[in-house]
Amino acid sequence: MPESAKGSATIEVYGLGYIGLPLAVRLASAGWKVRGIDTSAGRLARLAAGELLGSEAGLKRDFGTAREAGRLDLDGKGRAGGPAKVGFVCVPTPAAEGARSDGFVRSAAGEFLGTAGRGDVLILESSLEVGTTEGIRDLAESRGHSVGDGLGLCYCPERIDPANKEWGIENIPRVIYCSDDRSFRIAKEVYADVNGGNLARVASPRTAEVVKSFENAFRLVNISLANELAVLCDRLGISAADVIGAASTKPFGFMPHYPGAGAGGHCIPKDPRFLLRSAEKAGAEFATIKHALRINSAMPGYVAAAVDAVLGECGLERTAIVSGLSYKRNIEDMRDSAGFKVAAALASKGIRALGHDPHFDPAHEEKYLAENGLERLGFEVLDGLGDGNLEGISCLCIVQHHDATRGRIAEIYRESKVPVIYDCQRLIAEDPRSKTLLVSLG
Repeated sequence: MPESAKGSATIEVYGLGYIGLPLAVRLASAGWKVRGIDTSAGRLARLAAGELLGSEAGLKRDFGTAREAGRLDLDGKGRAGGPAKVGFVCVPTPAAEGARSDGFVRSAAGEFLGTAGRGDVLILESSLEVGTTEGIRDLAESRGHSVGDGLGLCYCPERIDPANKEWGIENIPRVIYCSDDRSFRIAKEVYADVNGGNLARVASPRTAEVVKSFENAFRLVNISLANELAVLCDRLGISAADVIGAASTKPFGFMPHYPGAGAGGHCIPKDPRFLLRSAEKAGAEFATIKHALRINSAMPGYVAAAVDAVLGECGLERTAIVSGLSYKRNIEDMRDSAGFKVAAALASKGIRALGHDPHFDPAHEEKYLAENGLERLGFEVLDGLGDGNLEGISCLCIVQHHDATRGRIAEIYRESKVPVIYDCQRLIAEDPRSKTLLVSLG
């Protein structure tokens, strides 16, 4: 591959999910020849038909333009021959007990290696357990490639914060490990069209791997600390929000994190487990992460117990709607969501639990089940929060405040349409005119 790769190289992106598709579209829009590769024939067919769903919708114009210009091909596999290429691996890495976290990464990397030539560069972006990059290096060399000489190998862990309007793919700095200087120069050229080439190079693949897990462990630990504070403040009869707000006036040494029903999604509950596994393999104990994971896992049950207690104290029918099923406000991603867990915990206490989320698409129910480790949903999902759906409901338990529902929830509270609202995020301001009992976590 020539030192200046643009115009003479093909980009292969393995995995067209929430990381790979935006990357492929951004590079194609910048003038690179991109081949999008995915093992899901259904996803490839949908994309080929121009059907972009959920958060993908924001890519629709650039996606269509790149397709029309012939700069973005969709395929089920990489190709041999032709121009030199740079491969990006953006596939899932499961963290479930007993599951091999590097299975999809090795499969995608193996496919790239099977068609790679001298001078090509492979860049891993998936979250990885420590040692995975070295395992890919060994895989490459077992297939006759000379890493650092004939073939470049890099690890540049993805960083993304869905719905963040300030920090996106185009301006988030990245950390990268590269096997050699030439590969780093090529990576800089490619990432110049991703995030302006803002790459902090580290010397070891293990350093880059630990960085990714540690970033999300930091979030997990501090969110769990805020959740323990909320539990304590519940018992003390004070507001955790007031404590955090006052502490935030300190101009140094403090960063506010806020309580909730539990951190979900694809990164915060998962990536720290990679660090925990690595510690255990190294004969060390990462007790902080272990404890934070326990706290996070306990929060949906704590919320359900609080709702159960309020219903019992008020002598109300044991019915509740869980509002906000996605793992974060204003997004459609339901992976490892606290909302699903709260609904399940309520049901385990004999409470009739229903759910609602403006981003829930019934057509994707099977995907939601798989993402949350469920065989069946276990609760009915309502199509809205209209008065008819509120009939017979004793409690509205708000796990996520989406912009699309905040106005309606404010109306439900103001007009006392349910006896109890339990607010997991303490975002509803008390209104003395309302007859609804407002209870907040922390």
